[in-house]
Amino acid sequence: MSTYLFAGGGTAGHVNPLLAVADRLTERSPDDRVIVLGTAEGLEARLVPMRGYELLTIPRLPFPRKPNAAALRFPGAFWRAVRQTEAIIRDRGVDVVLGVGGYASAPAYIAAKRTGTPIVVHEQNAKPGLANRLAAFLTRYVGVTFSNTRLRNSRVVGMPLRREIESLDRRASRAEGLAEFGLDPARPVLLVTGGSSGARSINRTVNGSAAAIVGAGWQVLHVVGGKSDIGPSDLDGYTVLPYCDRMDLAYAASDFVVSRSGAGMVCELTAVGLPSVLVPYPVGNGEQRHNARDVVDAGGAVLVADEEFDRDWVTFELLSILQDRSRIADMAVRAGSVGHRDGADRMTDLARDAARATSGRPTGGPAGAQRSATSPEGTTPGSTTEER
Repeated sequence: MSTYLFAGGGTAGHVNPLLAVADRLTERSPDDRVIVLGTAEGLEARLVPMRGYELLTIPRLPFPRKPNAAALRFPGAFWRAVRQTEAIIRDRGVDVVLGVGGYASAPAYIAAKRTGTPIVVHEQNAKPGLANRLAAFLTRYVGVTFSNTRLRNSRVVGMPLRREIESLDRRASRAEGLAEFGLDPARPVLLVTGGSSGARSINRTVNGSAAAIVGAGWQVLHVVGGKSDIGPSDLDGYTVLPYCDRMDLAYAASDFVVSRSGAGMVCELTAVGLPSVLVPYPVGNGEQRHNARDVVDAGGAVLVADEEFDRDWVTFELLSILQDRSRIADMAVRAGSVGHRDGADRMTDLARDAARATSGRPTGGPAGAQRSATSPEGTTPGSTTEER
C-alpha cells in the first residue's frame, strides 16, 4: 500500500487530469490512498470531495510580479505553506508527491524535496508553468502532454482524460448525442465552445454569424458558458446552452468544432478525432498557441488569432471549410493521428514507478520521521505557477 499526495488545482485544466490519474491509480491498486493538496479558492475545493477524495488546503499564494507589500509578505507565507505540507507528508505517511501545477504545487515540491519524498510531475500545457519548471530539476519522473514541451527529464504521456472521453466511440454514440441535444440527424453539427467560462469574442462572433452558418446547411451547438449574456435563440438549427455536462455526447454529435485551445480541449479533440478551428486565448503567456501546434502542424486544425476571428472570417474562411466535406474528413483523420487516449494510464505508470523505485526507503510517516526538515537540498524556494 502506498500513499500519494496529489498537489495542484485552481482550474478545470489542472483538476480534471489530477482526478483522472487518482481514479486510475485507485482502480488499479484499491489499497493505495490518494490525498489532494489544493486551495480553498480553486475548483478542487468542489470537485475533489465530490469525487470522494480528501482535500487538504494551504493558502493561495500567487507569485508576486511587482515590488509591493504582497511581495514582501510572500517569502514568509511561502515557507509557512512548505512547513505545513512537510507536516502533512510526515503525519500521513506520504510515499509520493504528484504535482500538476497550480498554486499548491510549488510548496508541495519543496516540502517533498526537504523530506526526501519522491516527486512526480505532470505538465498540461506546451509552455510549462513556473512550479513545474522548478520541479523538473528535482525529479526524473516528469510527464508532459505535448511533444513540443521543453521540460527537463520529460517524456510524452499525453493528457489524463476522463473515462467517458477515453472510451468514446463517436460513430456508435452519435444517435445518442443528437437525441441528447435535440439535433437534426440529417444535418452536420458545428460545436462551439470556449470552455467552462465561455469565450466572449468567440461567442459574439458565432452568435452574430449563426444565420449564415445555418443557411449553409449546418446546425450549431453553442456552449456559451455560465457567465455569458447570450440566451436561447429562436433560430431553427441554432442551439444555445449555458453549459454542458455531457461533453462526450456533444463530441459524438459533432462533425466540426470551434474552440479555444486550452490543453484539455485540444487533447480531447485529438483523442476523439474531431477537426477544429482553434482560437487561442489572447491573454497570458501564450501557452494556448503552443498547445495547438502539434495538431495544426498535422493538419487536423486551423489556427486563427482572436482578433481575426470575426464575422468576415466566418463568412470567407469558416464557411469555406464547412462546405468542403472531404477536407473535414481528412482533417478528422489528421487530428486523431496526434491524439492520446492513454494519458491516465501512462501517468499512473509513472507514479507507480516512483513508488516502486523508492519502496525500500522510509516514508514520510512515523517510520520516516527522521527525514531532515532542513535539508540543504531544499533551501531554495520555488515559485507558484500562475496558470488558468
